[in-house]
Amino acid sequence: MSSDARPLVFLVGPTAAGKSALALDLASRLDGEVVACDSMQVYRGFDIGTDKPSAKDRARIPHHLLDIVPPEAQFTAADFAARAVEAIEDIVRRGRFPLVVGGTGLYFKALEDGLFPGPGRDEILRRRLEEEAEAGGVESLWERLAALDPDYALKTGRRDKVRLIRALEVQSLTGLPLSRHFLRTRSLLAGFRVAKFGLECPRDELVRRIEARVDSMFARGLVGEVEGLLARGVPATAPPFKAIGYKEVLLHLQGTIGLPEAVGRTKVETRQYAKRQMTWFRKMRDVRWGGGEDIAAAVLDWRRPGEE
Repeated sequence: MSSDARPLVFLVGPTAAGKSALALDLASRLDGEVVACDSMQVYRGFDIGTDKPSAKDRARIPHHLLDIVPPEAQFTAADFAARAVEAIEDIVRRGRFPLVVGGTGLYFKALEDGLFPGPGRDEILRRRLEEEAEAGGVESLWERLAALDPDYALKTGRRDKVRLIRALEVQSLTGLPLSRHFLRTRSLLAGFRVAKFGLECPRDELVRRIEARVDSMFARGLVGEVEGLLARGVPATAPPFKAIGYKEVLLHLQGTIGLPEAVGRTKVETRQYAKRQMTWFRKMRDVRWGGGEDIAAAVLDWRRPGEE
């Protein structure tokens, strides 16, 4: 990559590890702005359960890709990649430093590796695949995919319904396996010098942080937030209501579970999600891992002019 490539930092890690606070510190020291890489923070009105940065923090450091779509919208990795590139280019054009920060691994991948120019969604086909999964189990979709595209099936979890449906949809609409399409992808970050940093947190400390965060979310009014969204006409089927915390509150409001169980389930689901995040990020190329102070020092050192 040329020596005049523009610098760009990715900051990844599990939920509750402290990425937001570290990003604020780095942005203030680098004259930077944050591009949020979070699949749920894009939705307007879903604030407490997604742990969006506070108004005070957003006034202090500009944040991008928060509150950009209505709750009923389907927001994809491709949507994120396109919007993120626009935000990054704008930040750089104004002489500021971009930091892409979050925990949605697929979105980071879409931004870094690009997405193939494949077909759009086919709702009828997707509905049929959903029905197939309900009738025969999600693994039945994986078995079909393994016969059609063994390379991609090996990379996909047997119960990853979203990715399985998309792979079978693309196969059906184009006649080519998804793994073949991926050979046609290109990075959206040509001209950027990207450095990736992963924020580590000891397991016991991460569990403590997760449980404290969930308790805080409910104390700050997560149930009331959901009640307000429903009262304003947001359907319970809206995509962000599938997020951890929101789906448990919906069950509580529907009378299926009590509030203590909703809190407990949210903690368990969040711990499991953090584990999945770490599995994803550990497979990401060239990530430098460390604690907050180590990462801050490494980013500042990397950012010095003339250093790669």
